[in-house]
Order: sequence, then structure tokens, then C-alpha cells
Amino acid sequence: MNATFPPFSRWVIATRPWSFPASSMPALVTFVYVFFLSRHDGLDAHWLLGVLAVIGAVVFQISGNLISDYFDYTRGIDREDTFGSSRLLVNQTFKPRMIFWYGVGFIAFGAFLGLYLVSQTGWPLLIIGVLGFVGAAFYYFFKSRALGDALIFLIYGPLISMGVFYVMTGFLDGRIVMLSLPIAFITVNILHANNTRDIAHDKRAQIKTFAMLLGVRASVFEYKLLLALTYLLMVILVVTGILHWVTLCVFLTLPLAIGNGRAMERACEKQPENICDLDVRTAKLQLAFSVLLSGLIFVSAWL
Repeated sequence: MNATFPPFSRWVIATRPWSFPASSMPALVTFVYVFFLSRHDGLDAHWLLGVLAVIGAVVFQISGNLISDYFDYTRGIDREDTFGSSRLLVNQTFKPRMIFWYGVGFIAFGAFLGLYLVSQTGWPLLIIGVLGFVGAAFYYFFKSRALGDALIFLIYGPLISMGVFYVMTGFLDGRIVMLSLPIAFITVNILHANNTRDIAHDKRAQIKTFAMLLGVRASVFEYKLLLALTYLLMVILVVTGILHWVTLCVFLTLPLAIGNGRAMERACEKQPENICDLDVRTAKLQLAFSVLLSGLIFVSAWL
């Protein structure tokens, strides 16, 4: 279909709403952790600003999704036989320039929202915001140079958590960086599963991803390692007193993680369909882990 102006539903799909947990979940966990600290340590917090910060994190992710889709299509990375993306450019539902300016619009909205939050807080948020902007607008550049995993880890881990925490409290705390790491590891695995599946396609497009540098065998090991570190860090967070022991109930998601790890073992460069849905399954793990952790932190605030 080659529509001059696609229906509203297609504009929503173009933002890839199923991917929003990547940004909203670390923001949500941080928001709830601030509530925990307010109950246990008497910490004062700006709750409305926190809500705006969570929205801002999702807005910047949307802009990154759109700009990335634009460049992946125009550079020949996304084609008829590739997996992933919303495929609205491949199917010619949108003209490339529509997606590009759609992404620019979200960047502008995110920048406006970010500057308002800076005006209500302080300059450290501006630094965090600029790093987030660079990550959203130029993700395609980093991805094609095997730096996508590192960028996703930074943005969807410490950066979002630090930004939300600073907006709500007016200061930064090392505990929030530690708290962001388990979720960041799972989020990186979403991208890593995607890139491992797409090794052959990415070679054809002449780009380099971290999975390509590692090769399939080492990529499987990295995926499992990040899963193991996720749950190990939860134990460390409890032992060090950052989290209440009740949050260890997040281990209820471990069977999902084990199942994903076993699925990753089927990865094969010549048969990408073996793990065609592993990125989606990993995203579901991230959502389940984060929602459960948020609920457990909330419960622990009353203990």
C-alpha cells in the first residue's frame, strides 16, 4: 500500500508501542524506589515532575525508534526478507520523509519537555538530557559501528534512572545506578537477540554490530551471561541493603529467563528463523521482571 496519508492506527504502530517498556520500565522502577526512600528515609520528592520525566523517557525512545527505522530503510538494512521493525516503510505504508519528520517532531517535543524539567531542577539534568538526545537521534550511527549495545545499556539503564531520580529529588545517588543495572542487562539482551538473529542480513548491508564481532557462539554466551548477571545483581542489591529482601521474589521470573537462554542456544547465522521471536520474548521478560520488581519495591516500602 502506498498511502499519501496513512490512517491514525498506522501512525501509532510506527512508534512501535510494544517497545515502550524499554524506557518506561526503568523509569517506573526508579519512580517507585523514590517512594520507597520517601517512606523509609523521609525523602522529599516532586511526584508530578517524576511523571513528566517518565513521559519524557518514552518520548525520546519513540523519536529514536522512528529515526532508526528511517535510516535502516534508506540504507538498505530493512528489506522484505528481514525481521523486526514496524515494516511500514518496507511495505510502503509511509514515505521515508514522513517517518523522518515524525521522529523529528518527537525529538522537538522531548526537548521542550526536557528544558521545562531543567528549568524546574538544575543543569545536571541538561547533561543527562543531551546524552539522551544524542542517543535517540544518532542511534543508527552507533549501531552500525558495533556500539549499539553499549549505547542501549547506558541510555536504558543508568541514564534514564538518573534522570528520573534527579528530577524527583534534586540530587544524584549511586544506589539508583546500581538499581538500574539488572533491567539494563535484560534490555541490552533485547537488542543482542535481534542483532544475533540478523547477523547475515547486517553483513549484507555492510554494517557492524557487536553480535557480528562476537560471532554466534560468543553471542549466545553473552546473552546467557547478561541474564545471569541480572539475577546475581538482585542478590547483591539486597545484601548491600539497597533493596528489601522481599524483592528477591523477582526470581519468580527466572523460568522465563532460563527458557530464553535455551532458545538462544538455537541461534544459527544461516537459519535466523530459529530465534526469530527471541527479541520479543526477551522484551516480555523485561516487562515481567520490571513490573514485578516495581510491585515488590512498593510493597517493601510498607514493611
